[in-house]
Amino acid sequence: MAIESDSSESRTPADIVRRLRPGVGRVTDEVVEEIRTRIPEYARPSDDLYLKAVRRAVEQAVTGFLDRVEHPDGPWNPEPFRLIGKGEAAEGRDLEQLQAAMRLGARVGWRRLTELAGPLGLSPQSLYDLGEAIFVYLDRLADAAAEGYQAARAHSAGELGRRRDRLLDLILTRPPAAPAAVADLARAAGWRLPRTVACVALDDQHGARRTPALPPDVLAGLARPVPCLLVPDPAGPGRAQSLEHALRGRRAAIGPAVALPAAATSLRWAREALELSRRGVLPGGLLRCQEHLATLVVFKDEELVSALAEVRLAPLAHLRPAQQDRLAETLLAWLRHGRGAGEVAARLHVHPQTVRYRLRQLEELYGDQLTDPDIRFELEIALRARQAVLADR
Repeated sequence: MAIESDSSESRTPADIVRRLRPGVGRVTDEVVEEIRTRIPEYARPSDDLYLKAVRRAVEQAVTGFLDRVEHPDGPWNPEPFRLIGKGEAAEGRDLEQLQAAMRLGARVGWRRLTELAGPLGLSPQSLYDLGEAIFVYLDRLADAAAEGYQAARAHSAGELGRRRDRLLDLILTRPPAAPAAVADLARAAGWRLPRTVACVALDDQHGARRTPALPPDVLAGLARPVPCLLVPDPAGPGRAQSLEHALRGRRAAIGPAVALPAAATSLRWAREALELSRRGVLPGGLLRCQEHLATLVVFKDEELVSALAEVRLAPLAHLRPAQQDRLAETLLAWLRHGRGAGEVAARLHVHPQTVRYRLRQLEELYGDQLTDPDIRFELEIALRARQAVLADR
């Protein structure tokens, strides 16, 4: 930066800086006082250590500016100001307070320069050049501080995310981890221990590993082989609605609510329900295990279910495959949704007369068996299993 002088005396940047350096302490005091007065976040009259840190930062900035004026092509070390930005992030302040403090410092520096223009013999052009240099320097300080601030925030968020990942792993460990270990890691992750939890198994067959917009206390394990969520206090106010909104359009299964040490059990049931949903045994969308417990229990032993199906579906075995499919579909709808032909027809999207014809065929095939509650229950199990096998093909 070339600084012109008036005609009476030649002033080089080194001359000007040499005259200004003795006043660094006074300018620093003025800037610190201005910051403490105008920005409440920096006013800590009883905290001597903090005030010393603020003063040291201001003195670094003032001295650094003089160094730039004296040696404009010299090396630029932004690290001290990145550290200041990191410190602001650690204090939990918004970056705006730091930027406001820098602007105040620049104004104080400019004011001092205008007061000294006469004694220093500065021409208007030289004063203008120094003023421009102040604001160029201010931009560099602000950029360095912003880099440090964002880096600290990203590191903090990343570290918190890693702690939450480790916490989820620990909670889902089998056998359950020691409660004290879970409590310690939960505290480090900023996660409040809930009374109950429910695990959600997420379908990732279509690569849908997008991050849902989840409540902040939900632990997400989206990188797991079977992506999952751990939901604290699942019966809490608004919890069901927030989950439905976050998981809309995605196949998922919510396990039963359990105590925290049994979280792995909730996840196991959720995964089994999700698999049955994929196979068509249970509906798609957002599936709640507590609404399908009987089906989950029945399908725990599929070999036994297959043996049951062989016995209960024997009356259909001699029919052509297409006939078997039509009658099995009609019988399952009749068992699940009521015994009226109209309701079954609506479910199957066929004419009620068609349903009545099929039901007469089923009565001929099964006879009095359709009046036995136990046999009807076993028939529904067998027909659901048949539906699942067809869906898998």
